[in-house]
Amino acid sequence: MKSPLLSLPGAVAAEGADEGVAAHYGDLFREQRALAEGAGFVDLSHRGVVTVTGEDRLSWLHLLLTQHVSELPAGQAAEALILSAHGHIEHALYLVDDGTTVWAHVEPGTQEALVAYLESMKFFYRVEVADRTADVAVVHLPAGSITEAPEDAVVRETPYGRDLFLPRADLERYAEKAGPAAGVLAHEALRVEQRRPRLGFETDHRTIPHELGWIGAAVHLQKGCYRGQETVARVQNLGKPPRRLVFLHLDGSEVRLPAPGADVRLADDGPDGRRIGFVTTSARHFELGPVALALVKRNVPVDARLIAGDTAAAQEAVVEP
Repeated sequence: MKSPLLSLPGAVAAEGADEGVAAHYGDLFREQRALAEGAGFVDLSHRGVVTVTGEDRLSWLHLLLTQHVSELPAGQAAEALILSAHGHIEHALYLVDDGTTVWAHVEPGTQEALVAYLESMKFFYRVEVADRTADVAVVHLPAGSITEAPEDAVVRETPYGRDLFLPRADLERYAEKAGPAAGVLAHEALRVEQRRPRLGFETDHRTIPHELGWIGAAVHLQKGCYRGQETVARVQNLGKPPRRLVFLHLDGSEVRLPAPGADVRLADDGPDGRRIGFVTTSARHFELGPVALALVKRNVPVDARLIAGDTAAAQEAVVEP
């Protein structure tokens, strides 16, 4: 779904998973700096929007999600996952309940599969599931922003800022008041700085929540009764995840960033050494320079020097080995 804000001055369209919104508006670092200072907004209208209504919405979702939501207070934000029977991550939901409806935004293009799964699990519960992507858009206001949300917007407030669920028809009018606009590249650079994983970027077909630090943030360990819970409990109580998320400071003398999927190797083994992980997201940060997130084998020493693609990298542990 192509955003009308791509018509704003300087807008350069994003590619890949974020296609449909602006990558930037002509000045990546200025846009990052504005967001870091609590100014501006990010157009995330390409993200999927799913709602759940009905008397049983919270108790029903509690049975399906990794998060404890049966008594979620109205207005309180939550993150939650849906896992496969083997504990692998299938969906990530960023949700809030407004008192009558649970609103969730999800990765672009995943809403149809999510709705299909939720519909298959309704049984006799009094719930209604809807894909609202066509008529509701997501806008992100950074932490510290004093921009007011429209009265008809649903607000999801987090330590990283506020996500607004707006009528899609109001997106252009709201953008005129909320500027300056920042593109998704600026938003992604700050996400990498904050060490926050993203479905489809830090995940592959076998990722479990422990590898990314999603335990606690999106997985509640004091609840059961959801698909994949056995794997979560077993790894938490009896073992360690096979991989761990790391933050990389990349050599700033390199012109190109390592692409997602680029091999990560031990620097001591040289460029032909064995693969011990891969880059998940790379970005140029306005203060830190080139940075990245990567998944590496759990037993990689935390002080080991690495090579990401062809670029030397120093690591910081996000998930401890």
